[in-house]
Amino acid sequence: MARMVDLLTAQVAKAPDNMALSDSSGVAWSYADLDRASDDLAAELKAAGVVPTDRILLLVENCAAAVATLHAGWKIGAVVIPFNARQTEAEVAKVIAHATPAAIIATAHVSPDAAAHATRLGGKEITGAFGTMMLAPGTSDPDPDLEDVAVLLYTTGTTGDPKGVMLTHAGMRFASEASTNLRQMTCDDVVYAVLPMSHVFGLVSVLGAACFSGAHAQIEARFSAQMLFDAAQGGITIIPAVPQMHALIMQYTKEKGMTRLGAPKLRYVSSGGAPLDPAWKRKAEAFYELPLQNGFGMTETTSGASATSNEIGSSDVSVGPVTPGTQVRIDDLAPGGNGAGEGEVLVRGPHVMKGYYRNPAETAKALSADGWLRTGDLGKVDEQGRLYILGRTKELIIHGGFNVYPPEVEAALNDHPQVIQSAVVGRTKDGDEEVLAFVQVSDSDRPTVEDLRAFVKERLAGYKRPKHIILTTELPAAPTGKLLKHKMIQVLGGALP
Repeated sequence: MARMVDLLTAQVAKAPDNMALSDSSGVAWSYADLDRASDDLAAELKAAGVVPTDRILLLVENCAAAVATLHAGWKIGAVVIPFNARQTEAEVAKVIAHATPAAIIATAHVSPDAAAHATRLGGKEITGAFGTMMLAPGTSDPDPDLEDVAVLLYTTGTTGDPKGVMLTHAGMRFASEASTNLRQMTCDDVVYAVLPMSHVFGLVSVLGAACFSGAHAQIEARFSAQMLFDAAQGGITIIPAVPQMHALIMQYTKEKGMTRLGAPKLRYVSSGGAPLDPAWKRKAEAFYELPLQNGFGMTETTSGASATSNEIGSSDVSVGPVTPGTQVRIDDLAPGGNGAGEGEVLVRGPHVMKGYYRNPAETAKALSADGWLRTGDLGKVDEQGRLYILGRTKELIIHGGFNVYPPEVEAALNDHPQVIQSAVVGRTKDGDEEVLAFVQVSDSDRPTVEDLRAFVKERLAGYKRPKHIILTTELPAAPTGKLLKHKMIQVLGGALP
């Protein structure tokens, strides 16, 4: 079976001295260097007891050593779980309990959060060609059902419980190649890799595509408009980002008295992970002096299922035609459909997930017997075969490129003793989605907004915390008592800034 690590092997055989990675900690590796670093790390993991089909939890912020961890795990035949190190202790504990990893490795050298988690879990420093990381013990628990799986990417799902999306080696290779072909990437490209590799967009569409094409991935641990500006002046050729990042670099440049980025080698810019406003798109294209490409995908489709290839100034507001090898159909009889061509988007192809790990019930809900994935998104396809996303049947909010699941945020708020119930929804603003919380309290015993912010801070990662919290004595509800989320902003939005 072809594995993701074979992409690295191919680059080492073809051009071992070509630049593979550089990162914000000062690392600069050729493909041969990356191969040696992953060999050293694989030896450490084997010594820790990791065997094929074991899981390795990678508490990560972007860096070269994290990429070495991926390839090290794949060389062993293990499954890697990239997990955002900025998550809370409770969130990390849920994944450990569910996935039972054989080892936990942390990018402590670039992330105080990763270091804190690793220290709490009994981690020790390890060193090698990969640099210095922290490794904590787990329990070896091989699972033959994971033989073809490369990574588990955890979401919390609509129930608030963690769901591990099983992405196969074949699916990741397919999606990496699709991204390479879409951008016409070559070994001469330098792709800006600031999207988190704990998210499918950064992991596959950026890092996977870079390794497939032999390009150089310039990695940043955290987004900074100044660092992106400097990188653009320094010669990056491809910027994949989310709208919020584009907005911040435009604002930074404006404050410098510039109306255009003026990046000398930049040739491709894309936006994903959040809705794209047409007016804002035109503004961004004027800024970059390049077309801004858009697309549609999700964790369960190993990133992109469709994408545009438009000329600058195009009025197309679709998410493009499907990528070659992908099938899309519209179920207009599903909830939210109109019976006339608008309905739930279904996707099928080699990049669709294998299922949710250790969760056959949720897998059966999402995947049909013949391989169609229910995305939970409403859409339509026009005569030219372009897909349009019209809304969501699910409640997922995408904030800053990260998935935020309202039930998880609601669960954190509802734990407060003075909260009766809450409803969390998203609001599109300035090219991103804000997390809004409408919280029902009583007049006689009510917390302050500051109380609730402090309460959820210990329970939720920063990007999941509500931007605005609205306190009310009554939430819109049906006669059955079911909260009417689609009416929250309509009824209570007057209190929002």
